[in-house]
Formats: sequence, structure tokens, C-alpha cells
Amino acid sequence: MEDLPINYVAILVAVVANFILGFLWYTPLFGKVWAKEMGLDTSTKPTNREMAKGMIFMVIGNFFLAYVFAHNMAAWSFVPGMDQMPKIGSIMNSAIFTWLGFYLPVDIGIVTWEKKSWKLFGINTGYHLVMLLIAASILTYM
Repeated sequence: MEDLPINYVAILVAVVANFILGFLWYTPLFGKVWAKEMGLDTSTKPTNREMAKGMIFMVIGNFFLAYVFAHNMAAWSFVPGMDQMPKIGSIMNSAIFTWLGFYLPVDIGIVTWEKKSWKLFGINTGYHLVMLLIAASILTYM
């Protein structure tokens, strides 16, 4: 069995990039709308402990995403002809199909079963797609 070519530095860079994206996405870009759609009280601020706990879990989750995504992308390198695909094609293929198969169904289920709004769906699923595109770009070009 062949070893998968995994770049652990790229994984760490993807973790940091997606952490920064999450901060930007859910605070200055869509934070107020997201909080309203979630039914959160924006007049109260989370405690430092709650913020630290959330950030720690977010970093752990970003690591799992980047680590597994890197392995998934590397596994495709063994498919005949994949080495001839342009890098942008590999990025789009990896990110869009992962989003379409794993994130989009869950995001739709949240609207359907948890009765969340389509606006919230757009914010969350947009984040998931951009997050995957960023991770795929970093993992491909590094």
C-alpha cells in the first residue's frame, strides 16, 4: 500500500485560515444577522470562559476537517488521469463535492427539522462552501 502524500504544515495553515474565516464570517460579515436568525440575545456577551471553550473546540474541529480533507484529496491522486487535471479543477472538485455530499444535506436538514430560516441556511452553508474552498486551495498549493 502506498503512503498518501500529506503536508502537515498545509493542514496547520488551513486550520488557522479557517479559524480566521469563521471569525470574519460570524462577526463582522454576518454576525448580527446570524445571531438574530439563531434567536440569540446580542445585548449579552459570552464570558471569557465560554469564548475560550468555543475557540478551542473550533480549532479542534478545524483540525479534524483539514486532516481528513487532506487525506481525502490525497487519495484521489491515485485515480488514473487525476494528475492531468489543473489544480483549480482539483480544488473545485474536492470542495464542491464534499460540500454537496456532506454539508449541504445537513444544512438543509437544519432548516427542515429544526425549523431554522433559509437566511440562516444561506449564511451557514455559504461559510461551509468557502471554508472548503480555502482548505482545498491551501492543501493543493502548499
